[in-house]
Amino acid sequence: MKASTRKLVLERDPYCFHCGESNDLVVHHRRNRGHGGSKLLDKPEWLMAVCASYNGEMESDAWVAIAARALGHKLRSWESHSLPVFDVVTQLWYVLETNGTKEIYEDGEGRY
Repeated sequence: MKASTRKLVLERDPYCFHCGESNDLVVHHRRNRGHGGSKLLDKPEWLMAVCASYNGEMESDAWVAIAARALGHKLRSWESHSLPVFDVVTQLWYVLETNGTKEIYEDGEGRY
């Protein structure tokens, strides 16, 4: 991943979306890149900041992975990056944009 992409994500996400921790952050791929390590997913809309602990748990604990999918923190291979992610700190859902920003998700009926 390019250093500029990593920097952009960490500026957009100054804390872990799951616990709010601001130390020991890593850039997490919402959709697994697979064994080939595809660089196609190294774009801001596919990435989010999480603490290293949560990142490891999502990859090693099936129950945590299921919960992470419900929060948009993990995506299945067929799911779009436009699915919103839940931010525990703000208690809001966001859509991660291709330009490296995040927008509050609104469901079309004025609900967040």
